[in-house]
Amino acid sequence: MAAVAYRHPGRAHRRLIMPHGPENNKPNEDKQREERAGVTEIASGAEQLKCLIRQSKSTVFFGGAGVSTESGIPDFRSPAGLYAAKRIYGHTPEELLSHSVFVREPELFFRYYKKNLIAEEAKPNAAHIALASLERQGLLSTVITQNIDGLHRAAGSKNVLELHGSNWRQYCVQCGASYSLHYILDETHCKEGVVPVCEKCGGIVRPDVVLYGERLQDAVIHAAAKAIACTQLLIVGGTSLRVYPAAGLLGCFEGRHLVLINQSETPADARAQLIIRDAIGKVLANAV
Repeated sequence: MAAVAYRHPGRAHRRLIMPHGPENNKPNEDKQREERAGVTEIASGAEQLKCLIRQSKSTVFFGGAGVSTESGIPDFRSPAGLYAAKRIYGHTPEELLSHSVFVREPELFFRYYKKNLIAEEAKPNAAHIALASLERQGLLSTVITQNIDGLHRAAGSKNVLELHGSNWRQYCVQCGASYSLHYILDETHCKEGVVPVCEKCGGIVRPDVVLYGERLQDAVIHAAAKAIACTQLLIVGGTSLRVYPAAGLLGCFEGRHLVLINQSETPADARAQLIIRDAIGKVLANAV
C-alpha cells in the first residue's frame, strides 16, 4: 500500500496520508474499501506531483535500478542477486563487475556480465514512457539515470545522461573501434565463445559502462551536476541513494521542490517536500 507525505517548502510540518495507519487498521475493514483507499492515496500523490511539474519552470528526473525492475530487469545488488553471484561465481556482483576482474579474468567477467546485465528483450515500462511524454510536452528537461539498459532512449527520451554508460555501446580497448551489443553476443566474435574480440586488431571488446574501480566520465557527471543545480523541481525515483558517487549529486540541488518516489526510505527523505512510496510506473503514469 502506498504512502504519501507532503511538506510545504520552508515549513517543518509534513502531512502524511496513510489509510492503513494504526488509527484505521480495523480487523474487519472491508477489502474493497482498502483497495479504493489505496487508489485514492496513489492518485493524491500523483496529483500533487502533476501540479508541481506544471508549476515548475524546470524539472529534472534522477533514477536508479527501481525504474528498470518494472521492465523485468532484476537489481543485481538485491539480496537475491548477491546470493546468486556468490553461489554460482564465488564472488560478489561488485567484484565480478570490477575493472580488476575484467583485466585479470575477462572470461569470468563476460560470463557474469552477459548472463546478468543484458536484457535484450526488456521493453520500456510506464515510467520510461511517462518521462518521454513529459519531455515531449516541454515539462521535463533532463533524465539522469544510473541504469545501463538504454530503456529511456528506447521510450523516446532525447536528453538522457547515462551516468554509468550503456550496454548498447561497445568498444575495443586497443584501437577504440565501436561495436554493437549484438556483436559481443555473437559467439563467432568471441574467444572460446565468451570473450568478444575486435575484428580489426584482435583486442578485447568491452561494454561502454563504468565498472567498479573506474571513474565516471567527467563530461557526464558535470552535465548531471549542472542540470540538478539549475532545476527548480527534482524528481528522484527508484533509487536507494546509497550508491556513490551518483548519490552525491543530490548535494548539488538548491531548487524549490525535491520529490522522492521509492518503495523504501532514503537518506534524502528529510529534505523532500513530497514522498510517494509506490511503484514508480504507476505514479508517473498518473502524473502525466
